[in-house]
Formats: sequence, C-alpha cells, structure tokens
Amino acid sequence: MSERKVKLDIQDGVAILTLNDPSALNAVSLPMLEDLAECLTDIEHPDSGVRCVIMTGEGRGFCAGANLAGRGETNPNSNARPDSGDALERHYHPIMRRIRNLTMPFLTAVNGPAAGVGMSFAMMGDLILAAESAYFLQAFRRIGLVPDGGATYLLPRLVGYARARELSLLGEKLPAKTAMEWGLVNRVYPDDQLMDEALAMAKELAAGPTIALGKIRMLYNESALNSYEEQLDLERQTQRIAGRTDDFREGVKAFLEKRPAQFQGK
Repeated sequence: MSERKVKLDIQDGVAILTLNDPSALNAVSLPMLEDLAECLTDIEHPDSGVRCVIMTGEGRGFCAGANLAGRGETNPNSNARPDSGDALERHYHPIMRRIRNLTMPFLTAVNGPAAGVGMSFAMMGDLILAAESAYFLQAFRRIGLVPDGGATYLLPRLVGYARARELSLLGEKLPAKTAMEWGLVNRVYPDDQLMDEALAMAKELAAGPTIALGKIRMLYNESALNSYEEQLDLERQTQRIAGRTDDFREGVKAFLEKRPAQFQGK
C-alpha cells in the first residue's frame, strides 16, 4: 500500500495535517485531496478531541501547487480540451469549504514554497506562520491559468487589491519577510523553530474557549460579505451562543477569582 498523501497526528487537542508528497514538494493530487477529506472527517468527529488544527508540509516545501504530472492539459500533442474548472468544483472546492467552516482555529505553518493552490491553502489559515526560507507564489500565469482555490477572494483582503494584482499578473516570488510586511503572514520564524512555535501557539488555542474561538473565525469570514448593520446583528446572535457555554461561565468565575481559566471547549 502506498504511503498516505496526508498525515494526521493528534496531540494535546491539536491536529497536525501534513501534506505528504515531499518528492513533488507536496504538489496537490487527487489522492492527496481524498486523504485530506478523510483526515478532516476524523478531525470533525465529536470524539476526536481536536480543538485546533495546523497544516504544514513534509520536507522542503509547504505545497508547490497542483500536481500536473500525467494530466492531459499538459500534453502539447493532445487535441483534448479538458475542463480545468471541473476538478476545482468536484475536488478542491469541497475541501476549501470544509476548512473554512471548521469550528476551531486553523493555522498554517508554511515551510518553503507555497505556490499556486498551495498558496491558497496557506491563506486559509486564521494565523499564517512562515519559516524564514518560505515564499509565496501566484504561479498560475506561468501555465496559462487563473488563480484558484479562493485566491482572488483571500489575497486582496490580506494585502490589498494593488498588491494582489501585482502578485497574480507578474507571478513573482514573495519572500516570507516581505509577506509579513504586507500583512499576508502573522509571524516569521527561523526554519528550525517553525513547528515548535506553531505547536506552542496551537496548544494555547486548543486550551482556550473553543466554541468562542470558532465563532470568532466565523464572524471574520462573514464580515467581508456583510454590511455594518448585518455584522452587528450577527455579533448579537453569536454572542448569545457564546454566552450560554460552560466556558463563558468558567471564564467569568476565573476572572472574579483571579485565577487562570480552565476551559473545556464546551
């Protein structure tokens, strides 16, 4: 049996999703997406105990984009005109929606290149952490395609429309340091410290009020689409849910007793 294209490790309430095709710099294939879907099902199971997720890549890179090996559209001698959008609709988009709708914090730890749809996966992080050697690349123009995986939605909201157009039209590498200056990345760490720092941050989040943290990520996701009045209404509805949790009661009690709160994620 071939090795799985995504590894899942769960420890202390943290799920580590590792894209696992290092010989191809973790380029995304259909088997990888299938494995990722299975891992997300395990994470979403009520008994998993997962309260925070990290996505990273095995070896020298985070994700080099879509794996084009063996695909008909890369064959210059082929007269076929496959629908490149079909794979997005049937395979990529369901995964992107599941990540976006996770009810817990989702971190990306970007080691090495995050190119093409790999950059889209990186941008899905509520917090985007990068190694000093990491870089981001809108590689689509190089093969005559347009950005996908939600890149045209996420990128301008992170770095602004002018810089998003520049990255997509010119296809230039964006180093981790510049990415942080532009607001694409939250933290940059030395390569050998990236996963230790990501785990420490994830464990802190996993020990937090999971329902409230999940609702925070939902509120920010929805804010890009809502008017001010709609967002006020959504905050009111969401606060009602958070205010009925055991963790809210514990948080108030711990505050009054001047001690650290012991959140249970309930």
